[in-house]
Amino acid sequence: MRTVITGGPASEPIDQVRLITNQSSGELAARLAQSFAAAGHKVELFLGRGASWSSKTANYFQTNEDLERLLSKVAERDRVEVVLHAAALSDFGVSRAMVSGRISNAAKISSAELIELLLVPKPKLIRRLREWFPNAYIVGWKFELEGTSVELVQEGVQQIRLNRTNACVVNGRAFGSGFGFCTEQGLVRTLPTKDALANWLVEVVGSVVPGAEDQKL
Repeated sequence: MRTVITGGPASEPIDQVRLITNQSSGELAARLAQSFAAAGHKVELFLGRGASWSSKTANYFQTNEDLERLLSKVAERDRVEVVLHAAALSDFGVSRAMVSGRISNAAKISSAELIELLLVPKPKLIRRLREWFPNAYIVGWKFELEGTSVELVQEGVQQIRLNRTNACVVNGRAFGSGFGFCTEQGLVRTLPTKDALANWLVEVVGSVVPGAEDQKL
């Protein structure tokens, strides 16, 4: 199967030196890529530049827009059969930086100044995946620290319905230990580790993508 995997953190520039990012390591995406490749599938991996895990064959992105551009240029997108969208993209972008009450366009804002940042919500890239990969089995991710596991599963189901994806992996303190694999019907399976999740995804995706076993052989 042609498999596209995204992972690691995106970042947003404050000036030409500093940026805002998150703590995603890219480890899960790297493990997913290893598991799918070991099962005989063709993998195209996209990792955030801030990821502590790396791959010699990965395509690297910095911002949401970088990843959007890379995905939109994937060759023969209609022939991609699996998309695992685990990247921790930026929820907010820097609209403007105010330095001592004035908008700053400095290449490097002075550290001696008081800086106020206006952050605005960014468009969700997951909403475009079905457009780019019309025939793929698409799995999104939902990570939350607050709330209950029931509420998080409901958010995962909502993500599937809103974005026309096929499944969602939920995790974070709100879910508890491990990972939950959800479809539109709700929670299907709980996996205790990243490796268990990767192996499960290879198995479950292979069972629902037509001809996957024949292709692997």
